[in-house]
Amino acid sequence: MKPQPVTRCEWAGDDPLMQKYHDEDWGVPIHDDRALFELLILEGAQAGLSWRTVLHRREGYRAAFDNFNIATVAAYDDSDRERLRADSSIIRNRAKIDAAIKNARATLTIQTEHGSLDAYLWSFVDGKTLQNHFSSLADIPVQTDESNAMSKSLRAYGFTFVGPTICYAFMQSAGMVNDHVTGCFRY
Repeated sequence: MKPQPVTRCEWAGDDPLMQKYHDEDWGVPIHDDRALFELLILEGAQAGLSWRTVLHRREGYRAAFDNFNIATVAAYDDSDRERLRADSSIIRNRAKIDAAIKNARATLTIQTEHGSLDAYLWSFVDGKTLQNHFSSLADIPVQTDESNAMSKSLRAYGFTFVGPTICYAFMQSAGMVNDHVTGCFRY
């Protein structure tokens, strides 16, 4: 018997890595500070690029940024910046590299003030996934009131590369909102 084709959100396309990410990661609620920090950095790295480009460099990012250990990245100095700018396994944009370090330092402040990055970030959706009911990719917004509020608050802590659109993409990937379209098997 021939297996039935799987219906996915169209953005997954035919790239096996994108499909795996769609099927196993995107929209799954994350409550681990390290994993949330990783997603914030990767979503910021995506600015002006495609998620496919970033996803194909994810393992390079993990190696280059010490598996996104927040305290370790926060302690990076100029020699680390130079090392990262020379690393072809990541996107070597100076502003994005500097943002990752600055955002790690701001994350430490959030952890001190809120107990965890998880508690802070999930507070923007009252601690539970917002279930949307969009039938097509065209229906999905690029930002929401929640992502605007998150962006404004993160910026107040000194984060960069966290505009409302980046924050909404982060919220989707971290499972704070479920934007799998209604025809998707993951909906």
